[in-house]
Amino acid sequence: MKAITTILSVLALASFTLNAAEGDAPKKPKMDPEKAFAKLDANSDGSITKEEWAASPQAKKDAAKAEKAFAGKDKDKDGKLSKEEFTAAPKKKKKDA
Repeated sequence: MKAITTILSVLALASFTLNAAEGDAPKKPKMDPEKAFAKLDANSDGSITKEEWAASPQAKKDAAKAEKAFAGKDKDKDGKLSKEEFTAAPKKKKKDA
């Protein structure tokens, strides 16, 4: 019984240590908005169309989420994103009290 308790304690401690180490892993730095815009603007016309947006790796992972993100950024609803629309910071959500 003492051996089982010791083994379980060691396993729990190891699990805690591994989870703590994963939290300290360096995060991938975000790409500069100017560079990201240039990369998405495939035809270099100064705007990102829905088609260019849909061709991005993130959009290929979740098309519905990408469509919603595009619509949220396209403030003038012209079907394309200007550099200003693309780089604009999203509005912060209000927390319910």
